[in-house]
Amino acid sequence: MTNITFAHPHWFILMVIPITMIIWYIFKKNTYPSIVLSTASVLHKHKGSLRRVLDHILFAMQIIAIILIIIALARPQTSNTWKDVETEGIDIIISLDISGSMLARDFKPDRLEASKNIAAEFINNRPNDRMGLVIFSATSFTQCPLTTDHTSLINLFKSIQYGLLDDGTAIGDGLATAVARIKDSDAKSKVIILLTDGVNNAGSIDPFTAAEIAKTFGIRVYTIGVGTLGQAPYPVQTPFGTQLQMMKVEIDEPLLKKIAETTGGKYFRATDNEKLRQIYNEIDQMEKTKLLVHEYHKRREEFSKLLFVAATIMILIVLLKNTILKKLP
Repeated sequence: MTNITFAHPHWFILMVIPITMIIWYIFKKNTYPSIVLSTASVLHKHKGSLRRVLDHILFAMQIIAIILIIIALARPQTSNTWKDVETEGIDIIISLDISGSMLARDFKPDRLEASKNIAAEFINNRPNDRMGLVIFSATSFTQCPLTTDHTSLINLFKSIQYGLLDDGTAIGDGLATAVARIKDSDAKSKVIILLTDGVNNAGSIDPFTAAEIAKTFGIRVYTIGVGTLGQAPYPVQTPFGTQLQMMKVEIDEPLLKKIAETTGGKYFRATDNEKLRQIYNEIDQMEKTKLLVHEYHKRREEFSKLLFVAATIMILIVLLKNTILKKLP
């Protein structure tokens, strides 16, 4: 990127000189000799004579030369600027519950789709981080390891649907799998976002044990409980097709709070789409990626070009005054 700066801008005060000259030239009295004639019609055709036009051009050239000299005195410089950006990224694994209860309609269109869409917004807002995805219900599975290819990651998010794993809620397994995927990372900040809407009722790993392992590897865990307060409409298969039935929302908040506290993270409760979006925004603010920017400048003096043009104009003025515009005694 090229910028123009001036080393001595105070010289621009001399611009008052050409401005004054222009004002004087416009309002000065006509000093050309005149004679009295009985009729001036014979002279009308000489009003725009070549001599008069050349006089105007000569004055304009003088003004341009003076302006160029003043700009040259201000020492214009062009600078090439470039930046060397170093990123200190954060590695983030999202561990997402895809059990049957995530189909509840207290979110729009349901908890699972809302969680996918809002997580995709979060991913798009963090282009400098490596991110990955773990899904869990009765068991857990790594849907995407840590990657900077966020387009592929979001496509894998979109492909998630209920039924990929046996139904259930294995919070411990979901957390442990995420820990296994991020523990060997060399990033200075390692984060897991664990999102669930239920109570741990499956899996082979105790959630508290998984939290202690995460703490050992310096991994912060942000837990999000998804579900409205009270009851929510759940889709239920009946002989008459799928119908919505109001069922009690049960989230093991003490467990999720304990996991977050153990690892230095934080627990959040999302009761609707907007609240979930606010939670991701808050996590985004707490886990800012560090950018180290080195900016370089290379300056080049440009005044010599202006002086060359001004000198050329002055030479032309001298030549015109001694040839075409030469005044005879």
